[in-house]
Amino acid sequence: MGLRHEWKHELNYLDLLVIRQRLGAIAKPDPHAIGGKYHIRSLYFDNRNDKALREKIDGVNRREKFRIRYYNGDTSFIQLEKKTRENGLGNKFSARLSVLEAQSIVNGEISWMAECGDRPLLQELYSQMLGQGLKPKTIVDYTREPFVYGPGNVRVTLDYDIRTGLACTDFLNPDAVTIQAAQAPIILEVKWDGFLPQIIKDAVQLENRHAAAFSKYAVCRMYD
Repeated sequence: MGLRHEWKHELNYLDLLVIRQRLGAIAKPDPHAIGGKYHIRSLYFDNRNDKALREKIDGVNRREKFRIRYYNGDTSFIQLEKKTRENGLGNKFSARLSVLEAQSIVNGEISWMAECGDRPLLQELYSQMLGQGLKPKTIVDYTREPFVYGPGNVRVTLDYDIRTGLACTDFLNPDAVTIQAAQAPIILEVKWDGFLPQIIKDAVQLENRHAAAFSKYAVCRMYD
């Protein structure tokens, strides 16, 4: 995936209703959504000094984070992802994981990752787990309503019901307890490639709402 532009806006429930109606008239639902939405569970990584968290809070221009993710409780499709951000542009790299591989990483059983030459992202995570002390930190759960718009390869998402696993890392366990992240708003994300069509700009524009940085991971770590 190439470099992408990204806006984030914090919304209230009334904003959500307005944006949902506007997008429904001009964009298409993501074909992977069920009833217009899906549930995302992620497990985020950080090192002993909370490097990823600190860089986000401090607004470091060039940063990266690792996570493992699956959707709608379906562990037949699990991905390791690395997100990078520099000069306001984002990129994402991913690699498939089996259930056993994901659980091994959670358990700290990682020596096998050194041999994953066909998946260099796993080797990179392995290197950082050994060299920087990177390890699983917390579960982040939320619901997403996604919309897509062809020109500009635009993707607009509405994310809400953000929940934290606190220090829990047993993210493959469907019974793992998560709690509502306090004061977490509804998040509008707009991502696009070379240009953002005016029709989308107009649809996501709300009075007294401006693009701002927001991290679900950071909000879910505030309980540490």
